Amino acid sequence: MLVAWPPSVWCSVGSCESLFTLGFDSCDVWKRRTNLLPPCLLCKKQCDLSEVFRVLIVAKIWQLRCQVVLALFLIFQGAVVAQDPSVAESLDGREGRQLLLKNFRPQMQLKVAEHPRTKAAFPVVDVHTHFFYKLRSSQQALDDYVAVMDRNRIAVCASLDGSLNGRLEEHVKFLWSKYKDRFVIFANVDWRGDGTEDNPASWACHRAGFAERTAKELAAAVESGVSGLKLFKRFGLEYRNPDGSLIDVDDARFDPIWQACGELGIPVIIHTADPAAFFEPIDETNERWEELSRHPDWSFHGEDFPSRDELLEARNRVIGRHPKTKFIGAHVANHSEDLSVVSGWLEKYPNLYIETASRISELGRQPFTARKFLIQHSERILFGTDGPWPEARLNINWRFFETQDESFAYSEKVPPPQGMWQIHGLNLPDAVLKQLYFENACRLIPGVKTRLMKYRQIESEEVKP
Repeated sequence: MLVAWPPSVWCSVGSCESLFTLGFDSCDVWKRRTNLLPPCLLCKKQCDLSEVFRVLIVAKIWQLRCQVVLALFLIFQGAVVAQDPSVAESLDGREGRQLLLKNFRPQMQLKVAEHPRTKAAFPVVDVHTHFFYKLRSSQQALDDYVAVMDRNRIAVCASLDGSLNGRLEEHVKFLWSKYKDRFVIFANVDWRGDGTEDNPASWACHRAGFAERTAKELAAAVESGVSGLKLFKRFGLEYRNPDGSLIDVDDARFDPIWQACGELGIPVIIHTADPAAFFEPIDETNERWEELSRHPDWSFHGEDFPSRDELLEARNRVIGRHPKTKFIGAHVANHSEDLSVVSGWLEKYPNLYIETASRISELGRQPFTARKFLIQHSERILFGTDGPWPEARLNINWRFFETQDESFAYSEKVPPPQGMWQIHGLNLPDAVLKQLYFENACRLIPGVKTRLMKYRQIESEEVKP
């Protein structure tokens, strides 16, 4: 370690008063523990080591005191801001004050043509919704959202919340007792079964024959009208083996489940990993810092989790092992930040499809690339929202896909929930819109086509003079 003495520490003998630098780790004089320093480079005389140590120790003490005082000040300042909302709110950027990021509310001065949409140009099948998790079996909320569907021309929604643990029957009753013609339902694997949450060794998925039993349960569910299987991101990021390690997405123990889906003719919507920013440190370089600061549990950065690439590669190995099973990569296969990669996957795996839920924020900031991508792979892309959402967000979806409007908000929320930027419309051709909105879903998901035909018949009757 090199120690550069401050200007007050001079050679105490001789007239040169030169500043010197001492290498404690390599100095032979120091190793022999003498009380003399190496000769001064200019005056060639030696200094009393004890005097230098005295000055050095005093300087070090003051340095430590300053560091402690600064640390206490910063902690106090942060505590004041955290405990006193008025302090945080006063950091509004006005009159020379600092601005907290959470207080940043820029008002765009750009003036461009606007073409808002209050309904889709064609009937829509929303293949990614969560009516159990978001409505919690509220009949009034369901009635209200079906009215929203009617206004927006959403013919059919796929609810992905039919867990094979008994909730499937409950969810079927909730959606189908009144609106069977408007909803298809996807089942979910019940990994835990009767095991306890904090004891993975007790989970059903680690018992012999689990995959085969699940395959039989799926067959029974399909017989009763279920249209597909949905896998959540917890498979790969949360569910664990008895030894505490995470279950691998491509764990061969579960191959009979994916094989059964192919044999039953139902697709698998698979959510693996998350946005790229969620695997980066939550620091000043993270483009979704504002979002992650509000939801730090959404971060998967660090050694406790596999890398994003490892997760996606494991998913792709499953897709490759089961060519007769159709997989739908949720959220643009969770790689919307680089569509060239997704394009490569679609070319490599003919049984892979993707859907757009909660990703217009990403697609819309690369409108030229996204438009080209959606047109090139128009037979492999389905529409999804991750809803039910407020009607305003649905309207934004129609505007995004159908117009060439520039620089508009991708969400009704302030601040925007998935990055501090605007999006631009894609103005997709009608033929591509039809494939995206309903044609691909009709081909891929059992039960959708018959429901869509009923909806279109009703819709056509309503517009008759």
